[in-house]
Formats: sequence, structure tokens, C-alpha cells
Amino acid sequence: MTDIFRISEAASLGLHAMALLAARSPDKLTTPAIAERLGASPHHLAKVMQRLVRAGLLGSTRGVGGGFHLLRPADRISLLEVYEAVEGTMEQRACLLGARPLCPKGRCLLGGLNVKLHRQARAYFQKAKLSDAQRAFTS
Repeated sequence: MTDIFRISEAASLGLHAMALLAARSPDKLTTPAIAERLGASPHHLAKVMQRLVRAGLLGSTRGVGGGFHLLRPADRISLLEVYEAVEGTMEQRACLLGARPLCPKGRCLLGGLNVKLHRQARAYFQKAKLSDAQRAFTS
């Protein structure tokens, strides 16, 4: 079965890492500690974390006592910001086949379901804050 809406592994790592950091704020967490908690490759996670730093969502400190920390309160960071820091702009695709649609006369065989799902997902990501997501890591 193919998913209609899919989030890349990198975007998922970014969202989960940011939620974990929000739950542990103001503590700093290292890449190995986050990777262990998420069951992720430290190398892959390190690349994702650097994208989040470049986007101005995270700060990082080297050395003993170092690690990553949020640069803004979790309730001021949308999930869309996190997603787009990792993946780039969440663009709407009118056709699942991309540039070569097969449906005749522009009539989508899915009745535009993919466009509706994209709009719904984008609206959710834009409205949802990191503070909402951090609850997954708090007891």
C-alpha cells in the first residue's frame, strides 16, 4: 500500500528531535543522546540538526556540557517551520505523478484528494506549535 501523504525520514527526525528538546528545555542534548532516544543514525541526525541550526531554530554549544537547545520558546515555533527547515518549502503538488499527469482534460482520478490533503496538512503544521508536540516526550 502506498501512502498518499508521506513525511521523509529527515523531516520526521527533525520534528521528533525538536519535540524532545522542547520537552527537555532548558537542558541541552547531544546528537548521540537524541539519536539513542529516537533510535536514529547519529550521522543522519547530525545533518538534520545542522539544518535546524542554520534555520535559526536551534543553538549549539561544543564541548563538555554542550549540545543543542531551542533558540525560541516551544510555543513560538510552528511544526511548519521545523518541517521547512529540513525539507524546504512544503509545496503543493497537483498531481501524484508530478510533471507528467495522465488524467484526461485535467480531471484528477482522485478528485483532487491529494490537493485537499496537502492543504489540510499544511494548515495543521502551520497552526501546531512545538509545545503541542513536546507532550509526546513528557510524562
